[in-house]
Parts: sequence; C-alpha cells; structure tokens
Amino acid sequence: MEIKDSYKTIDIPNEEVLFKDKNSKFFGYAFPVTNEEQVKDHIEALKKQHHAARHWCYAWQLGTEKLRHRANDDGEPSNSAGQPIYGQIQSFDVTNILIVVVRYFGGVKLGVSGLINAYKTAAQMALEACEIVEKTINIDFEIVFEYKNMNKVMRILKEHQINITNQKLELDCRIYISVRKKEASKIKEIFDALYEVEIKEIEN
Repeated sequence: MEIKDSYKTIDIPNEEVLFKDKNSKFFGYAFPVTNEEQVKDHIEALKKQHHAARHWCYAWQLGTEKLRHRANDDGEPSNSAGQPIYGQIQSFDVTNILIVVVRYFGGVKLGVSGLINAYKTAAQMALEACEIVEKTINIDFEIVFEYKNMNKVMRILKEHQINITNQKLELDCRIYISVRKKEASKIKEIFDALYEVEIKEIEN
C-alpha cells in the first residue's frame, strides 16, 4: 500500500473576493492555519473589520494524516453556510486552512438553496484566488554518534540528499534530519545498521 506523504495547503491568505446575490454581499477569505487559536484570531479580526455584517460563517480543516474539521453556520439556517464552505475545502483537497465568508444582508431573503449556492461560490472563489501548494509529510530523526564516525554519517546523508535541520558537532555529535515519510523506514534501517551510530525518531 502506498504511503500518502504529501498534502495540499496554502501559504498566504487570498485577496478578498466578493460574490453578490440579490443585494446580499458575501466576502470570501482563505487563511493558512495550523491550530484553532489562529482560527479564532482570524475570525475576530474579520468581525472587527466587518463589524456591520450579519454573519461570519466559516469552515476549517487541520492536520495532515489525522484530519479535524469544523463548520459553523453562525446564525444562518442549519447546514446552509458552514457545510457548503467545508464542501469546497474537500473538493479542493486542502488542509491546514480556514475559509470565512462574511455576509451583508441586502434586504431580500435568498432561501436555503440560494444561501447554499452563495456560500459555496464565495468559498470556491476564495480558494481559486489562492496559490495551492503541495507539501510533504516528514518524519524527524536525531542521529547521535562520536566525532570519529562523522564521515560515514555525512556520506549517507549526502548520498540520499537528506535535509539536515540542525546539528551540534562536538565530541558527541547530534544531527537532526527531516525525511519524507515514505523514505523514513529505509533511512532508519541504513543508520540502524551502522556501527556506533544511533538514530531515533523525534515525536512531534
């Protein structure tokens, strides 16, 4: 079975987008997020920015392997806002993302199907305005060895083009590496087989 070791996300927020329907305005925003604190901060900032709006509906998804998500209708009829926004997160297959659609009511009711369409479209426009990037899921290791074994360790790191994230090179050397998930067990086996070299996975 192939190990899934990449995911899609965004690095920078989109330019604000606007969808209009029967005088109602729907502003769409997408933000890169890695935790729920950031979600709260962005929503609070938008509430200040759009303090005259009626609804700040949103959906987010976090995680790369174990996904968590939430959708919020913020006073709109049940499942008419948060869920359509979340549907766009799913259809663009992105994670570590927050999408907020801010609504100004234009005096004409849109009905549930009109709302679903408006929130879905604003979310889709927000995502289309983003540059979606693919990132790898990596596993971090610490390699511990004595200075005399430096050359053989370095040779393997170079051969396999392994990304070194940090190093402390003294009498006792420690090198920290980040390896794509599907390569991780192979790299660990190579270092496990080396005499006087210890490798251990770092729990994130």
